[in-house]
Amino acid sequence: MATKNTPAKPRKPKTSPRPRASSKTRQNPLPAPAESEAHLLHLARQRLAIEGISHQIDGGRFAAKAIATQPEQFAADIFCDGHDLIDAAFLSRPLGADNFTEQPMICIGNDRWQVQTVFNTPGDYEFTVVAWRDLYATWRHEIATKHAAGQPIALELEEGRHLIAAAADPNGRASADDAALIALLLQEDAAAGDNRDDATRMAFLAADSVAALMRRAAPRTDLTRAPLLRLQVDRPAAAFSAWYEMFPRSQSGDPARHGTFDDVIARLPYVRDLGFDVLYFPPIHPIGRTNRKGRNNSLTPAPDDPGSPYAIGAKEGGHDALHPELGTFDDFHRLIQAARDHGLEIALDFAIQCAPDHPWIKDHPEWFDWRPDGSLKHAENPPKKYEDIVNVHFYRDALPDLWLALRDIVLFWMDHGIRIFRVDNPHTKPFPFWEWLIADLRRRNPGVIFLAEAFTRPKVMKRLAKIGFAQSYSYFTWRNEKQEITDYLTELTGPDSRHVMRPNFFVNTPDINPRFLQTSGRPGFRTRLILAATLGGNYGIYNGYEVCEATPIPGKEEYLDSEKYQLRVWDMDQPGHIKDDIALINRLRQQHPALQQFTNLTFYRADSDQVLAYGKQSGDDMILIHVNLDPHRTQHFSFDVPLWEFGLPDDASVEVRDLLHGNHFTWHGKIQWLTLDPQTRPYAIWQIFAPGVPRP
Repeated sequence: MATKNTPAKPRKPKTSPRPRASSKTRQNPLPAPAESEAHLLHLARQRLAIEGISHQIDGGRFAAKAIATQPEQFAADIFCDGHDLIDAAFLSRPLGADNFTEQPMICIGNDRWQVQTVFNTPGDYEFTVVAWRDLYATWRHEIATKHAAGQPIALELEEGRHLIAAAADPNGRASADDAALIALLLQEDAAAGDNRDDATRMAFLAADSVAALMRRAAPRTDLTRAPLLRLQVDRPAAAFSAWYEMFPRSQSGDPARHGTFDDVIARLPYVRDLGFDVLYFPPIHPIGRTNRKGRNNSLTPAPDDPGSPYAIGAKEGGHDALHPELGTFDDFHRLIQAARDHGLEIALDFAIQCAPDHPWIKDHPEWFDWRPDGSLKHAENPPKKYEDIVNVHFYRDALPDLWLALRDIVLFWMDHGIRIFRVDNPHTKPFPFWEWLIADLRRRNPGVIFLAEAFTRPKVMKRLAKIGFAQSYSYFTWRNEKQEITDYLTELTGPDSRHVMRPNFFVNTPDINPRFLQTSGRPGFRTRLILAATLGGNYGIYNGYEVCEATPIPGKEEYLDSEKYQLRVWDMDQPGHIKDDIALINRLRQQHPALQQFTNLTFYRADSDQVLAYGKQSGDDMILIHVNLDPHRTQHFSFDVPLWEFGLPDDASVEVRDLLHGNHFTWHGKIQWLTLDPQTRPYAIWQIFAPGVPRP
């Protein structure tokens, strides 16, 4: 036993036997030294962190969206270890170009950097963010701090001179002119010798002009570049448009006579005067006769029933032909030109479906699904059946010939002057097809716009937007309550959607007669119009909306005597029409930049669950809107004037113009009161003038 004065003999530590390398370890050895060193050097070169880049969709898998000629703001989190100052720049170029355009970024706080840029022409672009340690800016900051603290700076001045001299390296970033300026600067510094005190020399070497020169010419230490990302830049009509949908065949004014393109030309002033800029037609191709539908989707048509225009294809031709009763291609070209003369653009339906009489069925049977008994499988969406339509399939023997044929159909109509296509049910066709088709067509003409008519699951709708659709139908048609409207629009304008999906808020369609409109009367039509036109950048109506047409098939969201199956004659001057509301809101949309955007939407307080209050602001243009969502009851409520948007206290005053009546007045204080009677006018639209902004 060890005593107090005799240390115990140390025990030999126990050791465990070295584990044998498993077969997995032996098959995956550590990297060879050269590989490890290469990885080390690669990481060392990426010293700065660039994270949280805006417009980065699924890690760069898809392109974000922007609009040509409109400012777009990009941002990223950029930081580095230590306390050195850093700098950053935004690089962009057309896809396939060699050289980038560079713009400096600014730090707005909390390591968030941003830049605002404008892409002048539609097309596909790529961009990235670069960042670096700015040694000269760090030196400039530190020497000023030391001098202010009374510390000696002679050695720091020499360090600054060395940094400036390094910027003149002929293999560096300095242009010949900047290199000459640096040489002159160094000569002046040397010529002054010791005739200056340190403060004077510091002022010379750290002057603002020198800082600007160094930002252009100095080496970018530890330059770090984020991966390249893609951007789809569309023309302005992709983000701001007002659509009017009509069936050309119903424009004759005579229920016994099929309408023509000339009849549509006669209707153009009407559409123009309502303030629309896109005139959209359902399919205008030959209509099949086999299994043709009669009135109200009947399976027993009368001899003169025109059938559904979505049953595309007959002996007269398929997707590249015109329905003979509408007119010839010369007539169509005259319509296109006349529409342009009226400030309208024609949009066509691209519906990838065929009547049993379509020429493709005979010429390309491998593109279709045949049942065991040799019959064609007609289209279905249980409980709905479309006996007059058969669908193509996209794989097996149809790939790639069908894909190319469909691409050529769109090119055919583009050659005839069409640049906007509403695509019927794109979610029932393969995503890869749309991604390839839209990219191929945009390379040929970046001005082409595709609207996805996809009332389907949210993630599917967003995927269609990611793969290139410039606009999308949405759930707006069924969002009627205050909270559900607020939640849905907050989602669409939020970070997960704002750079991808541009909704087009159609208030109704030939297929959808919303239940709200069936029971709300004229006030409900006015309410939904104002919501669609002011919440969204894109919106649309199907003709008949202006006369509050809402007669349903009992129990269904479908129109009785639907124009899809028969000719209709419309009296747009009948009592109770809302044409004045339509013309007014379209005029305000054109006059106010704030209403031409979508993601600038902000919701405000109104103390009624039946009143939606929201605003939009663009520069000095601030619009505040109140809408009574209850078509049957008057609402008397208080609301907030968003004085804080102008940096004003709650007791401040602002000048206001009532955009419905044109009168000017002053709101004193944050809390105001308003009454909205749905029978007189269920909405109010105000323009608020910031202090110092003159009233027009």
